Amino acid sequence: MKIGVISLGCAKNLVDTENLLGILNLSGQEIVTKPAEAEAIIINTCGFIESAKTEAIDTILSMADLKEGKLKKLIVMGCLAKRYKPQLEEEMPEVDRFISIDEYRDLGNILSETLGVKIANQYGKAPRMLSGKPWMAYLRIADGCDNRCSYCAIPLIRGGMRSVPEDELLTEAESLVKKGVKELNLIAQDSSRYGYDLDHQLHLSSLLRKLDSIEGVKWIRVLYLYPDEIPDDLIETIRDSRHILPYFDIPVQHGSDHMLKAMNRRGSRSLILERAEKIRRELPGAVLRTTLITGFPGETEEDHALNLSMTEKVQWDHLGVFTYSREEDTPSYELEDDVPAEVKERRRADIMELQAGISDARLAERIGRTEEVLIEKRDPLTEMYIGRSALHAPDNVDGNVRFHSEKVHQAGDFAFVKYTKAAGHTLIGQEVDGEE
Repeated sequence: MKIGVISLGCAKNLVDTENLLGILNLSGQEIVTKPAEAEAIIINTCGFIESAKTEAIDTILSMADLKEGKLKKLIVMGCLAKRYKPQLEEEMPEVDRFISIDEYRDLGNILSETLGVKIANQYGKAPRMLSGKPWMAYLRIADGCDNRCSYCAIPLIRGGMRSVPEDELLTEAESLVKKGVKELNLIAQDSSRYGYDLDHQLHLSSLLRKLDSIEGVKWIRVLYLYPDEIPDDLIETIRDSRHILPYFDIPVQHGSDHMLKAMNRRGSRSLILERAEKIRRELPGAVLRTTLITGFPGETEEDHALNLSMTEKVQWDHLGVFTYSREEDTPSYELEDDVPAEVKERRRADIMELQAGISDARLAERIGRTEEVLIEKRDPLTEMYIGRSALHAPDNVDGNVRFHSEKVHQAGDFAFVKYTKAAGHTLIGQEVDGEE
């Protein structure tokens, strides 16, 4: 059967999609990339925030139009299906089956029944079929979340935290590296809490040390760390490793203790500042990335000023800002959304304007340095290679590197690049023979 698969949302959702592709591939089904050619389409949705829900609904409706042609079956899975299944089944009869996240253990049987072809019921056991760049893969070390941030619907959708056993992760990582993966990006809703659900101990450092010893891996990056769960031994593990990048993705959400408490966030402003300072001291070349929220209920101008001052003090390399939006069934939904939309946007713009200057200055500091770059493609117009350094995660929000070279490279190769200038979020340089 010709089956098209569409993946929406975050990297964690992408891993679910790749597990789906794995059982379809194992079952001998033909995966097509053009929706118009598909006899069945499976959409893996996100349902976390309003914009993601809108994108999911728009995609479903767009694919439903193809039922006038070759398309016979339309299936929707993922977070949206989990969160709103009864309403969706009533309002969208053009969808043949909605599959909730908690049904994945029986996904093969459900697909077999819906599609009328045999699909192996081996979800999560069949080898993942990587859907992106073959030199990079996400390694999901846990699913669900035990944190109860008052604005967040993830625990309602994904449930409590469930860490993947260490031996399973090591086996999967070794398998991915044997397939040619050079960059492993560890992900979870809260990566820093890995293993805590098993014995109330943090096990991320131990896992990283074992991953670091795998022959053939080149880069290991950890995404989604909570500031109160970055102990000294984690910083030291990254500092003393061979392959773990000094990249700290720490979504702190706010710089005001008043707001952190209202958001039900653990830790404090002083802890965030202390951990950032410790990282910079132990790893002078470290990259720090974060996200902030503006306009949470009760946010004052004083709170906003503290957000700005923390941004100035930490000097984040990368920073994104979201304006608060109410999500039903979360604790903050009951609070009055008392910050006007225009104020939320103005505060967001204030932070982003400040961050633009910080980012420019931090990029300028890299000019003259030589760093290793993972090549991802070549621009046919300029003939410059385009890639990422340790500064850049693979989610297309950190910018990239462009460089000239006399050598011929393939995507997935590494090269040493000496930076000569910066333009926006892009570092520009020239390949050199080795690290200077």
